[in-house]
Amino acid sequence: MRLRLPRWAAVTAALTVLAGAGALTAVAQDEPPPVQREDRALDLDGVRIDTSYFTGEGSGRRPAVLLAHGFGGSKDDVRPQAERLARDGYAVLTWSARGFGASGGQIGLNDPDHEVRDVRKLVDWLAARPEVLLDKAGDPRVGVTGASYGGAISLLAAGHDPRVDAIAPQITYWNLADALLPGDVYKKLWAGILFSMGTPGASLPGTTPEADPGTGSDTGSDTGSGPGSDAGSDAGSDAGRRPSEGAPGNTARGADAVRADACGRFAPEICALKERVAVSGRPDAAARALLESRSPSAVGDRIKVPTLIVQGQTDSLFTLDQSDAMARALAANGAPVAVDWAAGGHDGGDRETERVEDRVGAWFDRWLKRDTSVDTGPAFRVSRTGGVDSTDGRATLRAATADRYPGLRADTRSLALGGPPQSFTNPAGGAPPAVSAVPGLGGGLGGLSSSLGVGLALDFPGQYARFDAAPQSAPLRVTGTPTVRVKVTSTAADGSAVLFAKVYDVGPDGRQQVLPSQLVSPVRVEDAGKGRSVTLTLPAIDHEVEAGHRLRLVVSATDLGYASPVTTAGYTVAVEGPLTVPTAPGVTTQAAGLPWWVWGLPLAGLAVAAALLLTARRRTAGPAPDPALASVPLQITGLSKKYKGGERYSVRDLSFRVEQGQVLGLLGPNGAGKTTTLRMLMGLITPDEGEIRVFGQAIRPGAPVLSRVGSFVEGAGFLPHLTGRENLELYWKATGRPAEDAHLDEALRIANLGGALQRAVRTYSQGMRQRLAIAQAMLGLPDLLILDEPTNGLDPPQIREMREVMIRYAAAGRTVIVSSHLLAEVEQSCTHLVVMDRGQLVQAGPVAEITGAGDTLLVTLGAPVGDALVEKIAALPGVGSAVRAEDGLLVRLGTPGDAPAGTATGAVTGTPVGTPADVTADVTALIGELVRLDVPLTGVGPHRRLEDAFLTLIGGSA
Repeated sequence: MRLRLPRWAAVTAALTVLAGAGALTAVAQDEPPPVQREDRALDLDGVRIDTSYFTGEGSGRRPAVLLAHGFGGSKDDVRPQAERLARDGYAVLTWSARGFGASGGQIGLNDPDHEVRDVRKLVDWLAARPEVLLDKAGDPRVGVTGASYGGAISLLAAGHDPRVDAIAPQITYWNLADALLPGDVYKKLWAGILFSMGTPGASLPGTTPEADPGTGSDTGSDTGSGPGSDAGSDAGSDAGRRPSEGAPGNTARGADAVRADACGRFAPEICALKERVAVSGRPDAAARALLESRSPSAVGDRIKVPTLIVQGQTDSLFTLDQSDAMARALAANGAPVAVDWAAGGHDGGDRETERVEDRVGAWFDRWLKRDTSVDTGPAFRVSRTGGVDSTDGRATLRAATADRYPGLRADTRSLALGGPPQSFTNPAGGAPPAVSAVPGLGGGLGGLSSSLGVGLALDFPGQYARFDAAPQSAPLRVTGTPTVRVKVTSTAADGSAVLFAKVYDVGPDGRQQVLPSQLVSPVRVEDAGKGRSVTLTLPAIDHEVEAGHRLRLVVSATDLGYASPVTTAGYTVAVEGPLTVPTAPGVTTQAAGLPWWVWGLPLAGLAVAAALLLTARRRTAGPAPDPALASVPLQITGLSKKYKGGERYSVRDLSFRVEQGQVLGLLGPNGAGKTTTLRMLMGLITPDEGEIRVFGQAIRPGAPVLSRVGSFVEGAGFLPHLTGRENLELYWKATGRPAEDAHLDEALRIANLGGALQRAVRTYSQGMRQRLAIAQAMLGLPDLLILDEPTNGLDPPQIREMREVMIRYAAAGRTVIVSSHLLAEVEQSCTHLVVMDRGQLVQAGPVAEITGAGDTLLVTLGAPVGDALVEKIAALPGVGSAVRAEDGLLVRLGTPGDAPAGTATGAVTGTPVGTPADVTADVTALIGELVRLDVPLTGVGPHRRLEDAFLTLIGGSA
């Protein structure tokens, strides 16, 4: 029986692990490394530019990244990606471009004299930062990335500033004139959306990353003036602005006021362009020249840095031909270039944010960190749909790759088109228009077009011509830009025609048709009164035509997204050649894998069962108990745990000891390593180094001594349909211990839920759930009770009651460890403290000794003092730090960077280790130095508040 039971236990455990794998993963996940953020308002040529600067752990110099936002957004949109890059070892600067967010100035569409000049000054600012790696004086190692508007500024920065070392533009334009005036036709729908973005709070569809806004764990936020060029909150200076340019919110009167309201925050020349083209419905040479002058193509011959180009397939604003022109120009310059066609775009769909950000990070690791071992991915990658995920109804994606970028016209095939010349009409006013792309809607449908045949497109009878190819005998993959030669005849007075060409994928029945990515190509044909032959360049797509389907060319007189002539005209279109489609056979699609759970669950079950069987004997042996510590509730020695990846520490060389009857407060700012320490203490994760002993027995997963530990960490899971009492009874029954050992009634008295114990838990408030969870932790009256933020969700009377509960619980000889951010509450309820910062022990000892530690002094002042004087005090010999407090200054004696007096590696008992030997002499010397600096001091003495002591111990970083 002794031989067989472990095997049955192993099988049961394997099934249990599989069933609850998600919960276990969530519990065991380490805390993310902390990120520091500094918010600053920089004065750039008299215009206030709102910035945020992010840095992760470490003291060495690191490459920098300028991270730009999309049109209509602000620096806040890219904060999650900035924090991620900072954790990966970059100094990251984000900013709100002129006219957006809290920045001043006017929107100039990346004017080289304004927005691009701003970026050059931001590079100057980075060059002066001590954290940023320099290639030479004034030349930081810097990359630039961003989406849409931000993607264009990354290209322009590389073209205007030779200090830029690598870029990663996403879903952006190469030539803004070609993007907004394609085929010499005004893209009125998108232009209208763009100009509506000139009002605060709006953002361009598809440019905001798909990320949880709550992600990130910066340990603080600094808002204030930086050295030299910081503007604080003043945005009133007019120097360097365009005529009439001012801070956001200015108002005027009369006709100028009406014009200003119509233009929003746009520069006057941009507003005039929009009004002129929108009224005439036709672009002019001046409009094209202005847009081209503010496009990356204007400086294309200067961009010679490694470039990762990410473009969206479902994007009628900046189509794939924009990225194609970009890739060809940069490759001709000799720059390393990779091209990535993501699934989504400005029209919507899956932007693949996480995958794209991973690839951008790898690109910068290769070219900024100069890590040649990094895999930056293939030279060309395209995301292809491969059906629908049955779990969430979303289109599944597969990668297709090639070792070189094929362009848009690789390995073409010719498909004959049938049909005689056809005549149709442009209706008066261009209405009703045909429908192709609809921003924000087309992308979702375009992503499903290949997998389900879903699409949204509409052509009105009498307003288009159509020509069909023969059904395909085998699947045909089109990757690139189809073309066709046609002859156009127009009855318009000026002999011109405005046409919209598109290619449909038509099903076997001839009726069901899908417009790939919902894209259409506009073209203006001049001098067509007597007929004119032209080559139509159709939208670039990546689409598979199934066997039995056919391609259909449609040429329409109208489209919802574009301006059509307002006068009636007749058009005749005849095909003069085949439809030529690029196939790019060198682009190969990865095989579709089975869902992970098909093979993953059985293999995981076998692996877990085998591991349990092979390690059962080893686990039962374990480290020998230490009889000398049999009465010591907790001793931690040399404890260390690295973050995932193995480079930075979450907890490092932590040692302290807790005695019976103590209520120990575990304090530290976000990212200090508190929760990681508690997880190791409960056996949920294993340390990389060091040892934890509870009552003399080493802690490991499943250690028997854990039955003497009760815990409440990061919330408890209750069955919502059961009552509070039933949940507690079920929990205790699952432990396998006798019911009489639960002390259930005593725990319920502590919870003080009254009649709610008989109600289903789903009816409980957050505070009631919190109290029930604490009662669950106290079941069995464990000798060591661990509580993580036990007062969350409790009102003041309940918090006071909880304080009394902890004190009474410890008074009976038991031990309580509580982690909390309520410093005033900790000061009243705890007898001892352990203070952590950045994974290390800062100080340990009784509360009274820490709050009144002799090496931390309160200097009261008769008048406020400036930042410069505080910095001088902090730099005095024998002073470790100086920070502001409500009553004056908190000054810690010692050498800067030294651990404060009281740092303990032994028991958390009466005398802290390392107290200065002669505090009186140090205080006397300090007073003399303060008088010499003309500090208006009124007194010097020890401070007594825990909040002040805590802020002093961690240097104010919280």
